[in-house]
Amino acid sequence: MTEWWYNDRTGEVEEGPQSLGTDRVGPFASREEAARAPEILRERARKWAEEDAAED
Repeated sequence: MTEWWYNDRTGEVEEGPQSLGTDRVGPFASREEAARAPEILRERARKWAEEDAAED
């Protein structure tokens, strides 16, 4: 199964881990999902912040 990564430094999608771990996010199941990584990460962060606020 191919894993896809998003390179946060270059903004490019990579097939398999090609760059330094500090520069990439993933893995994702598809190229399309990896391309949406910034959006996905923002949404996850928003949900986590809401959960943290609800716990306080």
